[in-house]
Amino acid sequence: MQVNGTPFRSIWLAADRPEVLVIDQTLLPFAFEARTLTTSSETALAIREMVVRGAPLIGATAACGLFLAAVSDASEPNLRRAYQELLSSRPTAVNLRWALDRMLPLLLQVSESERADRARELAQQICDEDVATNSAIGDHGLALISEAANACPHRPVNILTHCNAGWLATVDWGTALAPIFKAHNQGISVHVWVDETRPRNQGASLTAWELGAHGVPHTVIADNAGGHLMQHGEVDLCIVGSDRTTRAGDVCNKIGTYLKALAAHDNGIPFYAALPSSTIDWTISDGVRDIPIEERAEEEVSYICGRDSEADRLVRVRIIPDGSSAANPAFDVTPRKLVDGIITERGVAKACEDDLVALFPQDAEVQKI
Repeated sequence: MQVNGTPFRSIWLAADRPEVLVIDQTLLPFAFEARTLTTSSETALAIREMVVRGAPLIGATAACGLFLAAVSDASEPNLRRAYQELLSSRPTAVNLRWALDRMLPLLLQVSESERADRARELAQQICDEDVATNSAIGDHGLALISEAANACPHRPVNILTHCNAGWLATVDWGTALAPIFKAHNQGISVHVWVDETRPRNQGASLTAWELGAHGVPHTVIADNAGGHLMQHGEVDLCIVGSDRTTRAGDVCNKIGTYLKALAAHDNGIPFYAALPSSTIDWTISDGVRDIPIEERAEEEVSYICGRDSEADRLVRVRIIPDGSSAANPAFDVTPRKLVDGIITERGVAKACEDDLVALFPQDAEVQKI
């Protein structure tokens, strides 16, 4: 995607040295900088501390981390150690496990002397496939936006999204934002309502920054404003991403997504989740019961970071009383009955097992319950 006219990916392998570079998302929107990763442990820490985040990007980053492990020590014990360290870095996004499970067996099939080169090849392949997959998601979602545009030809299509499911959450294009970028590129008039997404404010910090950098009209809103806008006809459709989706169509996404789906359902507004097939966990059907929900540090709720415009510096301030505790579940699950469709690289499916299995029969069979 474009940043001030220059194309970027969120992660890339250095051409002439065993290093991986990522855009440091903890610095956005106030600074755009790349961080260099040289070991699998640094990679796991970057995932854990959300230097990189978003399910597809977490998977790609884990693949690159296994490449860095193979560079330093390609023995089977070290690769298995790195596998476990990377796998434990965050619990909810299924793409993490998907990428590692795809790479490790293939690395162990070749000789130890070949593993570093093979790991680089596989990591690059996973990154490139992610770009193509998300572009296809964008194409299928574009049809939905085009349909909405035809229904309201004299005004922009108003789309509400939650958290960040743009190119920063993937290697490029994004999931929920890919259709929006494609619509904008084709000259379709769109406007995006950007939920701030407390407590880490990925919407206000990342989605708004992405859309602004690409020239897409948008407005940041408080998380609790979405329902009001829906009641007053200011939202035409909702598109969100997903960190794990069950084979039956339950969608796990950033905390607060469930409430938006309830409001959309009550107001008759289409609610879609956009995701690659690597985000589907074919081993589970009940998302509320079986998807592990990450509990993050309470400091993310009790403190907030922003820029002091007068001093021109970043500051971190406490926003709850001393002595008050805070809970911080990072995700919630939207039941399939509230999801109008799931936008994938192979088309738009109903949020049900039959439709998802029909689109991805081989994947569903390999990991059959």
